[in-house]
Amino acid sequence: MGDGVSTVSARAGLPPALVALRPKQWLKNVLVFAAPAAAEVLDQRTAVVDALLAFGAFCAGASAIYLVNDLLDVEADRRHPTKRYRPIASGTLAPATAWVMAVVLAVASVVLALLTGEPTFLLVIAIYVVTSVVYSWWLKHEPIIDLVVVASGFLLRAIGGAVAVDVPVSSWFLIVISFGSLFVVAGKRLVELEEMGDDAVHVRPTLDHYTVPFLRFVLAVACTATAVAYCIFAFERAGLSADGSVWFQLSAIPVVTALLRYALAVEAGEAAAPEDVFTKDRTLQILGLIWAVLFGVGLLRG
Repeated sequence: MGDGVSTVSARAGLPPALVALRPKQWLKNVLVFAAPAAAEVLDQRTAVVDALLAFGAFCAGASAIYLVNDLLDVEADRRHPTKRYRPIASGTLAPATAWVMAVVLAVASVVLALLTGEPTFLLVIAIYVVTSVVYSWWLKHEPIIDLVVVASGFLLRAIGGAVAVDVPVSSWFLIVISFGSLFVVAGKRLVELEEMGDDAVHVRPTLDHYTVPFLRFVLAVACTATAVAYCIFAFERAGLSADGSVWFQLSAIPVVTALLRYALAVEAGEAAAPEDVFTKDRTLQILGLIWAVLFGVGLLRG
């Protein structure tokens, strides 16, 4: 077990204390830049600084939650085929040290939130941290609620970015984030259920309440809702643009294609760690780049 952790840490080039912070997961926090980018304010120094502070606040807050979650789930993680290699579960990071790190990071998250000068953003961070702690302690054992709470974390990131920089955000954009997040979370649960079979309940109790057909249903509903909501968002944005309308409309193509590509990864059993799919799947990355170019051109021409 210890050798497994050493191998993982060495491969990542990070010490156990840093591995426990799950820096790969910080990729999710890029969502804080979405609303400021759409509002075309990232060419302003103040907006960039506030967005970076928001990004840092979510990174610190999320890592604090990961530590608390791993501390509360240490026994279950030791029965998991891959989670048993996590620093706390493997014993390479002492629980006392992890608790201190969690407290320091939580305080750092609050301080960074205060530096944005937006009290509402501090409220968003507080909601995120409190909800995440309650999830780790209780809500992750409640079927359906666990899916919604995890998905809400993505939504809070998107809202947080808008609030920190003080820019409006489209309701349809928030719907895209909400159902897109549910799509990713449902895919993760489906892969876990299929991968671990009868042992799944010992690692994640809510999986005892889910079936493969039900999670496929949730996946399909979430995928459809995300695609439809994005198309409405893109066409709504096109209606507000003079010369960039067609670019916003065309941006729906890579989005829908990416959703189907991710669904294929779920079917292949490769989505147990969503961040790995996004960082390793070249096709998804190219689709993301195409979307960024199309949407960016729309903003420039609009």
